[in-house]
Amino acid sequence: MKNFNKQKEVIICIDSDGCVMDTMNIKHEKCFGPDAVQIFQIEERERFLSLWNEINLFSETRGCNRFKGLVLTLERYGYQGDINQLKTWVNNTKELSNRALKQVLEQSSSADLILALQWSEQVNQNISAIKEKFKAFPNIKENLAFIKRFADVAVVSAANNEAIIDEWGKNNLLENVDIVFGQDQGSKAHSLNTLKSYGYLPENILMVGDSPGDLNSAIEAGVRFFPILCNAENESWQLLVLEALGKLIYGKFSNSDQQCLIEQFQHNLSKVK
Repeated sequence: MKNFNKQKEVIICIDSDGCVMDTMNIKHEKCFGPDAVQIFQIEERERFLSLWNEINLFSETRGCNRFKGLVLTLERYGYQGDINQLKTWVNNTKELSNRALKQVLEQSSSADLILALQWSEQVNQNISAIKEKFKAFPNIKENLAFIKRFADVAVVSAANNEAIIDEWGKNNLLENVDIVFGQDQGSKAHSLNTLKSYGYLPENILMVGDSPGDLNSAIEAGVRFFPILCNAENESWQLLVLEALGKLIYGKFSNSDQQCLIEQFQHNLSKVK
């Protein structure tokens, strides 16, 4: 970030999983959920995994930070262990990351925080083991190259930075990216607010995302939002490149345009399973 300089008046901020990388389902179904079952010794595996997928893939909490998703699922499941310290940390920390969790554990240790870190590190290891299967959605490279002609491009994701660099690099996408904000930089809203310090006007910052968390981050930061609809990713990208981008560049992205996109996003999410 130290070497980043604003080049264009508009910046397009893009989430990774579920927007650029077709990785949401495989990561949750093969790593996040099953690893939680193992680490937290969940007895009713299938019920827990069903809840995990509902919370993290098929509801208004789709795409939430992994630690938030963990707490929500453990609570919905009725986990009998003590997770009070974990809940307190999730609700109050400024940075939901392994690094931040390790810092807390250096000050005071608790069993639930230790398990959460063990789970998160195991998830990273298992994601790394299957990463060769990760592919970008069709035409993403071409779409990014087109956007880069008219706007600066940022990755704004809750994924860990190493995974973002690895996945985008292997798909030859980083050449059209100016800056990466990952888990290590804090929340998405914080990252979007940081971009204002580089000189972008709020109405010239567009958050492209597939989850309600992306929408909420855009609202919190006071910037624009464009949805990548689950199960209609290719069509969403076409709309972004052929219509929304031009409106944003020429100052024609209206409040009614924004409201229409949000309504389409919420309607699509309500029927996704």
